[in-house]
Amino acid sequence: MLSHDKVWAAIDALAARHSLSASGLARRAGLDSTAFNKSKRLSSDGRPRWPSTESLSKIMDATGTTLSEFVMLLHSEGRPTEPYMHPPPSVPLIGFAQAGAGGFFDDAGFPHGEGWEHVDLPGPAREGAYALQVQGDSMMPLYRDGDTLIVDPTARLQRGDRVVVKAASGEVMAKVLLRQTSREVELLSLNPDHANRVLQRQEMEWMARIIWASQ
Repeated sequence: MLSHDKVWAAIDALAARHSLSASGLARRAGLDSTAFNKSKRLSSDGRPRWPSTESLSKIMDATGTTLSEFVMLLHSEGRPTEPYMHPPPSVPLIGFAQAGAGGFFDDAGFPHGEGWEHVDLPGPAREGAYALQVQGDSMMPLYRDGDTLIVDPTARLQRGDRVVVKAASGEVMAKVLLRQTSREVELLSLNPDHANRVLQRQEMEWMARIIWASQ
């Protein structure tokens, strides 16, 4: 029986067969590099998202895979994939100024486009993770100018997590998540010279968890 999990598992298996990540497979097929990210496989309300027939056609064409071979992957690899992949050699590095500018992120908080400088990962991370470089001293004493933060937009957020938040105004900030409701988010400032922030949901573009920081 065809299922959402089996289709995505077959795409992952096809990527692995060609020594590619899901993002690498998307790029080879001429698709947006985030098209097959795990965060894109469910909608914001938890409903399953299915790849388009056009996307499937493009990845089969790009890898020289026949329809019958892909169907075999559906049957033989039809199981949910592991939540973590082998770590990619690097992740895109983005400055806070770039993060605050328009056009660098999609609506879910993932960077898009090519040509980024890359940095090596310190350890395993989910596909879609990226690095932000701290600029200025507003996050002292915890984060200094030039420090690198590894951000995971797919990580579940809990009270006490260190997070990066992009406001609708374009401001990008690193804070500690104190409280969140369906209407607002309360953030603790890392620098005692800066006040805590309470943002309405409509004042935020996205919020993502910091999973590692250079010190």
